[in-house]
Amino acid sequence: MSEAKPMATARPAATVLLLRDGAAGPEIFLVVRHREIEFAAGALVFPGGRVEPADAEIAAGVCANDPFGAFRVAAVRETFEECGLLLARTPGGVALDPAQGAAVAAAHRDALNAGSQGFAALLRAEGLVPDVGALVHFAHWVTPSDLPKRFDTHFFLAPAPPGHAAAHDGREAVDSIWISPAQALAEADAGQHTLLFPTRMNLARLAPAASLGEALATAAARPVVTVQPQLETDAEGRKVLRIPVEAGYGGPIFPAGIRAMVPTVRTPTKP
Repeated sequence: MSEAKPMATARPAATVLLLRDGAAGPEIFLVVRHREIEFAAGALVFPGGRVEPADAEIAAGVCANDPFGAFRVAAVRETFEECGLLLARTPGGVALDPAQGAAVAAAHRDALNAGSQGFAALLRAEGLVPDVGALVHFAHWVTPSDLPKRFDTHFFLAPAPPGHAAAHDGREAVDSIWISPAQALAEADAGQHTLLFPTRMNLARLAPAASLGEALATAAARPVVTVQPQLETDAEGRKVLRIPVEAGYGGPIFPAGIRAMVPTVRTPTKP
């Protein structure tokens, strides 16, 4: 009898739901993952990635008492790397204007993505601090314990800096789009996009918001409940995923479809 494989460790990660007001309500920035990368190849996803040790070091200097400080710094860094938008301010609290933001991206983004410059060095060079206060804690998802690649991911809402241009990096992400959550879900149901289960569920939770302000206020008022989907078989023999109803996704049971990518999930009604 072969021995059971040890459970993979869930790597800490941060994901950013970057929002702006559109003509018909809030729009979200999504990127298309390169088809040759290891995780979520070809999927439409929120920008984000692993929390690095250097993120914790930066957090110790800007938000030492925040238990999610390293995740927030990682979210700011990943937003810059993947979107070209730097959520940062001067030590006096002054935000970057669009021209300054574009100049910082032109000077540092390629080097940061190539690994030849660290995020802390960028901040020192430009005299900036991460605007961790702009991030609203939105969700916490942990990959099921039986999967070989696992993440412990905190999701944050962040308003896009007005007038700043967002663009995918051309490396991990090969395309990008500003789109309403409802439209993203509709296009995925029509077969135009692939969505991971957590992406779909968080888009569905955002969809009822009528404005950026409402989305931020609703998230700030709602406690974050950890979600670690559990694969089960229902009475009809169908595979389903169970998540905590308290997490605010409209119910505890959803069709499993293909394990990591669920083709059809109904948008929950506004609480």
